[in-house]
Amino acid sequence: MSDVGEKAGPEGPSAVVWDVGRVLYQWDIRHLFRQLIADEAELDWFLSEVVTEEWHFQLDAGRPLAPEVRQLKDRFPGHGHLIDAYATRFNETIPGPVAGTHDLVERLAERGVAQFALTNFPDEFWTGFLPTAPVFAHMREIVVSGREKCVKPQPQIYAIAEQRFGRPPQDLFFIDDKPENIAAATARDWHGHVFTGAAALEAELVRHGLLGA
Repeated sequence: MSDVGEKAGPEGPSAVVWDVGRVLYQWDIRHLFRQLIADEAELDWFLSEVVTEEWHFQLDAGRPLAPEVRQLKDRFPGHGHLIDAYATRFNETIPGPVAGTHDLVERLAERGVAQFALTNFPDEFWTGFLPTAPVFAHMREIVVSGREKCVKPQPQIYAIAEQRFGRPPQDLFFIDDKPENIAAATARDWHGHVFTGAAALEAELVRHGLLGA
């Protein structure tokens, strides 16, 4: 099977780098906690004050789960059982794949395009999630922020990815839902696409010669 990447011109990307959350898989903390908190107003408060995306981001950056959970339970002692649920039932914050993107992974794989992943994801949660996600069998390497102790959009994690992937920056086509993460990548001469949906992404992959029309 021919490798599109090896045949690509020197100015075009030859490999695809996937973000995970909200690109390959949905991520919604509410999906878990709406099962545990019946009152909508209480749920809104809990997600804005207790288990927040900002708090989760500290775990993405490599802070260990157990002490962070203990500290949060100390701050909100009446909600300890709910905080524990986040630690033990994290996979329930991932309702399923993002529509259309797994098909694109499969099509790229059929064309022999090298694929990688670069994700902000806590190490302990990644260990529990990875076995449930067969799409990553198509990834030659995966860089996980929680393991590296740095996060997108920090330059360090892109440097780690370049070294780990074994490709120069201009070979990499990066897909992420956050503009700041794409901006950090393109500042290093990666190609970038801010993900809004599979159809627009497919068009960009075709435009760059990574997929056939």
